Amino acid sequence: MKFFSVDSPLYKFMSRLMDIFKLNCMWLLCSIPIVTMGAATTAAYTITLKMVDDEEGYIAEPFWREFKANLKKGSITGVIILFACYAVYLDFQLYHAVKQHSIMFLIIGVVGIYLIFMHGVFAFPLLARYENSIINTMKNSYSIAAKFLGRTAFLAVLLAIEVIIILWNLTTMFAGLLIGPACIMLTISGFASSFFKVIERENLMADMEEKESAHLNGEPVSEDEKE
Repeated sequence: MKFFSVDSPLYKFMSRLMDIFKLNCMWLLCSIPIVTMGAATTAAYTITLKMVDDEEGYIAEPFWREFKANLKKGSITGVIILFACYAVYLDFQLYHAVKQHSIMFLIIGVVGIYLIFMHGVFAFPLLARYENSIINTMKNSYSIAAKFLGRTAFLAVLLAIEVIIILWNLTTMFAGLLIGPACIMLTISGFASSFFKVIERENLMADMEEKESAHLNGEPVSEDEKE
């Protein structure tokens, strides 16, 4: 029956769900030491970025390879973001504890959440796709989020809905433990992949225009540019 064939929507859905489950289990396993959560997240994004483009093949082997390759840089990025999140948590604790001037702590907390989200939402997808320093990666995350601010805001709403669904009751929390983090990363990857392609296309067009301008001005063209 076509309904149960390898080309059927049901088979493709179940296959993708199983891939998400396996990816989520590997992410959880590698995130247990906490300090390696960033490296695990970077490795997971190398898979989910391929998933949204229907390019993924095996899950385990590329995950472990990217986890080892990004162990240092990914882990440091993760620790920075975790530390920033903990600082915001402490700020809100002060907001509830301090009676006078509590509005100041509220403002600081809201601004902190905004900055963490903008600098962190695309940081791990960038680490998974491009080679760059940690500082530049987080700066680029902010720049991309600001460039596509409307769609990034929509992404934030989607992520909030996903988190609410996961925390809805014990059943959804159990399902969230099995596939939740991977689903969230897959959602972010869908937006990140489209943003990256737009920027790559813009950079390519800018390079072509620069080469054309140099040619019209009679400037020498290097061998690399000729290629």
